[in-house]
Amino acid sequence: MSTFSLAARDSGTMLRRNLLHARRYPSLTLNLLLMPIVLLLLFVYVFGDVMSAGIGGGADRSAYIAYLVPGILLMTIGSTPAGTAVSVSMDMTEGITARFRTMAIHRGAVLIGHVVGSVLQSVLSVVLVGAVAVAIGFRSTDATPVEWLAAFGLLVLVATAFTWIAVGMGMASPNAEAASNNALPMVVLPLISSAFVPVDAMPGWFRPFAEYQPFTPAIETLRGLLLGSGIGDNGWLAVLWCVALAVLGYWWSTSLFGREPK
Repeated sequence: MSTFSLAARDSGTMLRRNLLHARRYPSLTLNLLLMPIVLLLLFVYVFGDVMSAGIGGGADRSAYIAYLVPGILLMTIGSTPAGTAVSVSMDMTEGITARFRTMAIHRGAVLIGHVVGSVLQSVLSVVLVGAVAVAIGFRSTDATPVEWLAAFGLLVLVATAFTWIAVGMGMASPNAEAASNNALPMVVLPLISSAFVPVDAMPGWFRPFAEYQPFTPAIETLRGLLLGSGIGDNGWLAVLWCVALAVLGYWWSTSLFGREPK
């Protein structure tokens, strides 16, 4: 059997392990999924009319729903890998990873299983949040099949990038609680992006950070694909951020995984 076949087989085994673990302990995933849904309903039904007027949509809250949903979808992507960081940290601290190191399996399969499993959970979470968004009035009638495919690809790319970062955080954390705290920026960053209000409405001293952090270009690109608004340079910025974060997370994770335990 070739090296690639062995890696694929072992990665599939690790993926099944992580999916079974997620199925048996769904509370962490549900807790991370609940926040985007709560924020979506809160901003639509409590602040929707005011926010819609603020972005030029008049008294029709549907304008704000269209503006809000792409940001909520990216927030869902940012929340899900936090659970991966906790899962990886638990494997490290409980000795399971050390056990895997001694077994005749492909060394990268353990990490790939975590990453692919987390990306699949992120996609499923996005589908569920998207279904709630459609139920409360979100529509994307102008997007072509190619734009829908590009939007899906962007979501997968963002999920992959932040999952690799989350795996590195989990491996570097001394325990699950620290991993959860270390992953907090991935949950907080969408809150200080263009997810809820345009960056032009933010204070001047804060605007550059909100505009050029990873989530804002991805959110604006997703809005452009689904709603037909201008994308500009945001598409390239989003891809560059994702590639840079994925490479950094991969290097970080594999370096930590390759170290022999003390």
